[in-house]
Amino acid sequence: AKFLYAGEWWNSDVETLVNQANKLGSPPPTSDSHTINGKPGPLFPCSSKHTFSMEVEAGKTYLLRIINAALNDELFFAIAGHNMTVVEIDAVYTKPFTTRVILIAPGQTTNVLIKANQPRSRYFMAARPFMDAPVPVDNKTVTAILHYKGIPNTVLPSMPKLPAPNNTNVALRYNNRLRSLNSPQFPAKVPLKVDRHLFYTVGLGANPCSSCQNGTQLTASLNNITFVMPKVGLLQAHYFHIKGVFKTDFPDRPPVPFNYTGVPLTANLGTSLGTRLNKVAFNSTIELVLQDTNLLTVESHPFHLHGFNFFVVGSGVGNFDPSKDPAKFNLVDPPERNTVGVPTGGWTAIRFRADNPGVWFMHCHLELHTMWGLKMAFVVENGKSPEESIIPPPKDLPPC
Repeated sequence: AKFLYAGEWWNSDVETLVNQANKLGSPPPTSDSHTINGKPGPLFPCSSKHTFSMEVEAGKTYLLRIINAALNDELFFAIAGHNMTVVEIDAVYTKPFTTRVILIAPGQTTNVLIKANQPRSRYFMAARPFMDAPVPVDNKTVTAILHYKGIPNTVLPSMPKLPAPNNTNVALRYNNRLRSLNSPQFPAKVPLKVDRHLFYTVGLGANPCSSCQNGTQLTASLNNITFVMPKVGLLQAHYFHIKGVFKTDFPDRPPVPFNYTGVPLTANLGTSLGTRLNKVAFNSTIELVLQDTNLLTVESHPFHLHGFNFFVVGSGVGNFDPSKDPAKFNLVDPPERNTVGVPTGGWTAIRFRADNPGVWFMHCHLELHTMWGLKMAFVVENGKSPEESIIPPPKDLPPC
């Protein structure tokens, strides 16, 4: 197996850029390049020596473990001249399917098989962002090289054909092909009965800020709540019953229903700040619909849930229709993963069983949005036995 880590690179110190942006109330600049295994590749200035190269032998099959460790960009990835067979996402087996391009969001992993069955030469492996909303991204292409053994380095690699950065159809088609293996050995244990139905709107906003450049601070919210990080660890506060750290009144639905994906709303709905969590019973089954909104702009959001895998039972473009859309859910072999993209101007429905007691974050995996408060947490209560309860912290646990 070979590992390919996609990342981002800034020529300046990232923390300095973030601190400056927060003071101004605006986003930090986009990255200066993307990287594969820490190297940007020859399409960037002075970087021909900084290119990751993977040697293969003709006739052999290779497993590539691809990780998107970029902070803010979903990526299309392809290998010139070679098909990829997707076999695993987020460490869960899938029904194998062949594709020329994959889409991978920050926090996601994808394992593919490739056969070294093309003429012996050198081929570029390339990635660039997918963004189908009017949001600035680092739109440059990062490359690495698939190098057949015995071929000299002087042979120029060929380039794969990547989709246009705003090609929504390719993104939707790819995600719709993902299916759980659902075999006797690896069954898809999809919750068929749901104890809690949750509906969370995903929005951006601009809150008043007297010290910021334009008098506003960009924010993000779930159900119109911008999450505020506490000064005490949430799990410690929960376990030791420390009062005043968080509330368990996170709403199951947004405060005001509206045409979520209609004409752009120029500001927001008065985002409230809070450290508010949603308490769920141990072993209960949860269905959560994440609905993108046109607050400032629609955008694709990859959401990651700590502590659980979940099943992606449905997704669509536009507003979720609770009277019609559930009838189209895939409850047989939906993909199982821990990070899922909410389509731009659309929705995604997930189901999971809350069988892991503790406090578990759920957040957008675009670092910029998480920083702006696009996160919340679930408090999963203890079960009836010690095996179903939080274990005590170690005696030498350092303070948070």
